[in-house]
Parts: sequence; C-alpha cells; structure tokens
Amino acid sequence: MSDSRRHLADAQRIVVKLGTHVVTDDGVDLALGRLTDIVEGVARLRRQGRDVVMVSSGAVMMGVRALGLTERPRELALRQACAAAGQSHLMHVYTEAFKRFGVTAAQVLLTEEDLADRERALSVRTVLMRLLELGAVPVLNENDSVGVRELIARRHVVATPAARPGFGFGDNDGLSARVAVCLDADLLVLLTNVPGLYTANPKHDATATRISELAAIDDATRARASGGSAGGTGGMASKLDAAALATSEGTTVLIAGGGEPDVLARALAGVDLGTLIAAPARRGARARHIAVGARSGGALVVNAGALKALTDSKASLLPVGVVSVDGNFEQGDVVEVRDGSGRVHGRGIVNYPADACRRLVGRHSDDIDTILGYRGYDALITRDNLMMGAV
Repeated sequence: MSDSRRHLADAQRIVVKLGTHVVTDDGVDLALGRLTDIVEGVARLRRQGRDVVMVSSGAVMMGVRALGLTERPRELALRQACAAAGQSHLMHVYTEAFKRFGVTAAQVLLTEEDLADRERALSVRTVLMRLLELGAVPVLNENDSVGVRELIARRHVVATPAARPGFGFGDNDGLSARVAVCLDADLLVLLTNVPGLYTANPKHDATATRISELAAIDDATRARASGGSAGGTGGMASKLDAAALATSEGTTVLIAGGGEPDVLARALAGVDLGTLIAAPARRGARARHIAVGARSGGALVVNAGALKALTDSKASLLPVGVVSVDGNFEQGDVVEVRDGSGRVHGRGIVNYPADACRRLVGRHSDDIDTILGYRGYDALITRDNLMMGAV
C-alpha cells in the first residue's frame, strides 16, 4: 500500500460526487440498488464521525421519466423543466434511502455565483458546516432551473484547466471541486461508470490499463481523456479538470467506479481501486487566510467570559460576549479578536459589517432581528471561521 493510499484513512471531511451513470443505469432507469449501497457507505462514515457532503447528478434524467419524455431533450428550456421536475424525485430517493440508515439528508441547490462571491460562499460554507454539525448529509446539485451552465456544457471537448482563476461549474464535477475547496475537504471522491483513468481508451485499446496513482495532471494526462457522458455533461476530461482544481488547493482526489462494492469503505482502507491524485501538500489556504491574511483594520473586543469560551470550549463568538468594536470592516472580512488590554487572541471571518456589530455589542442573539431588522447568523464569528491562538 502506498503512503498516499494509507493516508486516505485519515480523511475526516469528504465530498462524494455521483455522476449520472452512477445514479442511473445507462442514463435511463434509476440504479436504486447501487445508490442504496453508496448511501449505506456514506451513513457508515457519518457514524464514524466523519463529515460527508454528497454532490449528485441525475435530476434531468429523472425529470425525463417523470414528465413522460422518451429521450433527453435538446431544447434548453425543456432541459430546465426536466431538472425542476426531476430534482424533487431525486431528493425523495435520497431522503428515503438515508432514513433507512438513521441519517437525515438535506437538499442544497447552488449556482456558480453562490461560490464565486465571497459573502455568498461564506454563507454556503456556514450552512453546510451547520448541517454537518447536526449530523445530516447535505446533498448538493447545481440549480439547473436557473443556472444553465451545466445544461449547455458542450460535449466531446477537452476542457481547459480547472485550476485557473474563475473556474466555473460546467458540470457537477466542477461543482464538487469548488465545494471541496470551500469546505477545506480532505478528500474528493468522483464516482463514475468507469474504474478510473486508463493509459488509453479501453473501449478502443485492449492493452489499456488503469492508472492507480497520478503525481500530477499534465497535458499528457489530459490527452488520455476524451469524450463526454452520453447521459450527462461530464466525462474523464471534466473529472481531471475538477481534480486539478481540488488538488491545487490541498484536497486529494479519487476517481473511482461507482459500481465497486463498498467503494467508500474500501477506498479509505487503502484498497487499490480507481485513480488517486494526491494533493502535493495540505495547504490550509483558508486557515492561512484567516491567520495571516491582510488585516482589515478591524477588531472585536471581547470580555473574559467570551474569551474563555472561545479558547477552552471552542465556541462561536456571540454578540453578548463583545464589549466594543474597533475600526471599519464589511461582512466577510477578517477581523482580530482582542481582550480589553488590546492583546490579540485570534482572528476570524466576521458575519456582519462593523456598524451592525456595534449595534449588537453586549446583546443576546435572540435580539438580532429586533435590532437589525434581519438575522443572518446567531454569531458574529462562527467557530469554523475562527482561528484562536498564535496568529
């Protein structure tokens, strides 16, 4: 077993993406048995205390059947209609499947803008982390009824590198990579209808062999990937683009066959399946951004009780624990957490702008609605966006 495979057992936050040909048989009929096996594997990981987020394709094909169509439509508006009709059916399948294993599934639909905008990305991260804290499994999909990039994605074209700035969804491979980066995931598993990346197209070359591990994704690697998915918008090229983005930000990627028995447990046990692309280093980009990123000139000054809760109990910073606000900042900026003497004890991403924080000083979270007229968050800084200690 390689070191990279051995380290998969340590993955605590995992994003699992299911392609259309994993969710369905030949892009037509729901693959209920295969889905149930994967759901059981995810539920088992949750019972082990791991955070798991799922990204699932298949809504359009489910909608095709629900609306009585005979084939995947070419017209964009009709594909959007299929996505709208099929998403509820798809989510019902996941809800019932997870319920069998004592786990709650939570639907989250996203558009590219939700992760491209800093404030909206912060909101997405916060709600996903809260769902995970509550023991749920978020099930994500692109909101194809309003976001059309996936629906108009061209097939049979090798995409440009996903690691470039501004890389969009394009399909759910791209979405899963962006979510993995947003959550600082340890592992992204791309489940597809092939066992992994091969040295050549196995449909045309009988000598083609599966590549167990990739050190990097280069032009030669991309040249091995060709074509898209008959029922979806992805393909191996799309998965390599997604892997390039995720690994560049410190998330290891495994491309594996969704039909492999007990695929998640076996992968985390180090079994040689699929194609593994290990991140060169765990960069901890978000932690570094919070701890050493450019200062905004703002700070929240906290009382002794709040400081003890933040340090000892790993709590979120609530308004009641704040005694004053220094400087000017906007929602989503990094601010310092200081005590009354001015000593800096930590830094975090703030959920409200400075003027709103000043109005909330010393007040209970239940008063936020009354004071501001809205309540986006109970905390001024949520625990997952807070770095305490030497900063």
